Amino acid sequence: MTTRETIERYFDRLAAKSEWQESFADNMTFTSYASPTREVKGKAAYLDATDRFYSSMQSVELRQILVDGTRAVALTRYEIQQPGKASFTSDVAEVFSVKGNKIDSLAIYFDTAPYR
Repeated sequence: MTTRETIERYFDRLAAKSEWQESFADNMTFTSYASPTREVKGKAAYLDATDRFYSSMQSVELRQILVDGTRAVALTRYEIQQPGKASFTSDVAEVFSVKGNKIDSLAIYFDTAPYR
């Protein structure tokens, strides 16, 4: 499976809200470059740290993907619905590294203002 196929499979599964967690390597690294920068190591820690985001996600749109070898950048748009608040969209730049058909690292860049 190519890097592009691995990332597209992740987003397809995420949109379907089915088995997307299987896209990540057990020893993956996640970095959020929203202020303050935060890094999480390991799939279990990542899933725990991002549970609130994923549970509020209503939809995801993969707008563009650029691939260079085992690395990819995806420009995405999420529709978010937090409890008791109006829904909003969030545009995100996501930088992936793929190893063995699994996402080995993920770094994200986004505007935090709508999440407050």
